[in-house]
Amino acid sequence: VQLQASGGGLVQAGDSLRLSCAAAGHTNSIYSMAWFRQAPGKERVLLGHITWTAGKAYYKDFVKGRFTISRENAKNTGYLQMTNLKPDDTAVYYCAAAAASSFPDYNYWGQGTLVTVSS
Repeated sequence: VQLQASGGGLVQAGDSLRLSCAAAGHTNSIYSMAWFRQAPGKERVLLGHITWTAGKAYYKDFVKGRFTISRENAKNTGYLQMTNLKPDDTAVYYCAAAAASSFPDYNYWGQGTLVTVSS
């Protein structure tokens, strides 16, 4: 499975942004797609994930209410919708995918897309 993340950029605090993650290859093996982020000088953290077939999303508490994960199976694409962005949301955002046999270990990773939130 190959993943291509896109949609990052420079936004202002309070803005919204939607990231996309296009999957290619053996997409029928995807059980879960997750979004992570890594802020400068910090470790990469999980934001949440969505089950690929059922479309049920799970979130870490610190993004609940602001971030929404979705997917569009027909396009083999996952999304991370972010609202009310804050400067602390500045990070490289990664999508990742896991097969059922490896979940919750994510074996497939996109290249990351940079989101910069100015105050």
